[in-house]
Amino acid sequence: MPDRRSPQGRSARAAALREQARAERRRRLRFALIVGIVVAVVIAGLTIAALSTSGGPPRSTAPEAGIPATPMKTASGRTTSPPWAAPSDAAARVAAAGLRMLGEEGQVEHIHAHLDIIVNGKPVAVPGNIGIDQNTQLISPLHSHVPNGVIHVESPVKAVFSLGQFMTEWDVALTQDSIGGLKADGANEFHAYVNGKERPGNPAAIELRDHDEIALVYGPAGLKVDVPSSFDWPKKAK
Repeated sequence: MPDRRSPQGRSARAAALREQARAERRRRLRFALIVGIVVAVVIAGLTIAALSTSGGPPRSTAPEAGIPATPMKTASGRTTSPPWAAPSDAAARVAAAGLRMLGEEGQVEHIHAHLDIIVNGKPVAVPGNIGIDQNTQLISPLHSHVPNGVIHVESPVKAVFSLGQFMTEWDVALTQDSIGGLKADGANEFHAYVNGKERPGNPAAIELRDHDEIALVYGPAGLKVDVPSSFDWPKKAK
């Protein structure tokens, strides 16, 4: 055995210390690797468990789509008498409805509903280009194309949309007893119908379902109105 005080001894002792340091580093690396693997497994397990418990991702969880999981159940807008033109600033009204403009129509959720508005026994036009900005060529997932009352839902994600969102995009106020500036009082009544059946409460909360016929009727008490219960859908809604 070399003398520790000799050059050979000092060299051997230095080599031993270096080997001991390398062994310690290898031990620490193995430990860090094991810990990383365990953490990754735990995170994966928690994620799978969460998805299993909830039945999968919610219907609308894509923030990039700007579509809330639950639609608004109220409507804000003009409190004036009809007719109501499409708003000049479509993007601002779409934002007020809790949505945002898209570069193209979505294809994941694609349905149509029809809206009739009857005031004093006469129809009020639902204009086209609600939710559409012709200048920027941007479009809301909830919109109208032509003035035929057809409401289009063309969304990039699965989601539920409401009449309140559409009326807000149109910039027409809607409550349980009023539409625009028309308010139910002793002489006039306001009623909402879905497929011919009266719907109590605030009609803004009505959820849009494929081929539903929605009618909002305002007028003198006792006035007989032929409330539509369906819409003659073409083969392809325009």
